[in-house]
Amino acid sequence: MDRIEIAQCDSRAEGNDDPKKTEHLRTLNGAKERLHLFKANLVEEGAFDPVVDGCERVFHPASPVIMSTDDPQNALIEPAVKGTVNVLKSCAKVSSIKRVVATSSMATAIFNGKPLTPDVVADETWFSNLAFCEENKLWYVISKIFAEEAGWRFAKKNGIDLVTIHPGFVIGPLLQPTLSPSVEVFAHYINGAQIFPNDNCKFVDARDVANANIGAFELASASGRLCLVGIVVHYSEFLKIIHKHYPTLHIPEKCQDDKPFVPKYEVSKEKAKALGIDFIPLDVRVVDTIESLKEKGFLNV
Repeated sequence: MDRIEIAQCDSRAEGNDDPKKTEHLRTLNGAKERLHLFKANLVEEGAFDPVVDGCERVFHPASPVIMSTDDPQNALIEPAVKGTVNVLKSCAKVSSIKRVVATSSMATAIFNGKPLTPDVVADETWFSNLAFCEENKLWYVISKIFAEEAGWRFAKKNGIDLVTIHPGFVIGPLLQPTLSPSVEVFAHYINGAQIFPNDNCKFVDARDVANANIGAFELASASGRLCLVGIVVHYSEFLKIIHKHYPTLHIPEKCQDDKPFVPKYEVSKEKAKALGIDFIPLDVRVVDTIESLKEKGFLNV
C-alpha cells in the first residue's frame, strides 16, 4: 500500500485533535510518510468523500459500542446505519475502489433464539432475529443488524464488492492508550468483580481480526460474511486460565447463579482459515492482554 488514510470519526466529527485518539497512530512505522488523518462525521453524507478519493480498498471498522443507553436510536442505531451507508455512498463515487471490508459482529448472527448446544456449529448463514433482540432490549445488537442489512442492500444495488467481518469478543494487546469496550469488560474480571456470568464468550484476538481484514483485502476469493471466533469458552474456563498464569490476581470465584453452566457450542472457522487465519491460542491471548493492561496502567495490582 502506497498510503494509508484513516478517518477518526464519530457522530460529532471530533477526532484527530485528541492525542489519545491519534498519537499512537502517528508513531507507527512509516506513519510519517504514508499516514493521512481526516476528520469525518459518521452521520454526515459526503464526509468520507475526501478520505476514499483515489483509494483501491476501504476498511470500515467504526461503529459505536455502547452496551447500555436510554437513547438507542441516536446513540447507537443512527450512527451505525448512517455511518455504514455514508461510507459506501462515498465509495460508490470512486471508480478506483475495488473492495470495501466492513467490520460487523457475531452479534448479527448468534442472537436468534436457537438452542446453543455442543452439537451446534454457528456459521455465516446464521442471522440474529430482530424480534428476539427487541424483546430482550439488545440495542447494540440491533444497531449492528440494521447497519449490516443497510450495507448489503446499498452494496448490491450499487455494485460494490463488500466483505463483512464478524468478530466475537475481541481481546489482545492494546494499540491505543485507552481501553476498548471489550478489553474493559476483560479488565473488570481482574479488577475486583465478585461474580462471573453463567455464559459463554466468543473470543478472538485483535491481531487475528487485523489479519482477517488484510486477508479480505488481498484475496480475490474472499466474499460475503466472515465469522471470526477463535474459541468459545465458558467464563469459568476463561477465569481459570487467568488464575493459572496469574495466581495472585483476585478473580471472581462465584457464578451469578446456581444453575448448571450453559453448554458450549462452536463457531465455524472454515472461511477464516481460507483467508490464512491461524487463530492465536486463548492462553496466549489472555497473557498478552494482561501484560498490555499492566504496561498501560489499567490493572489494580
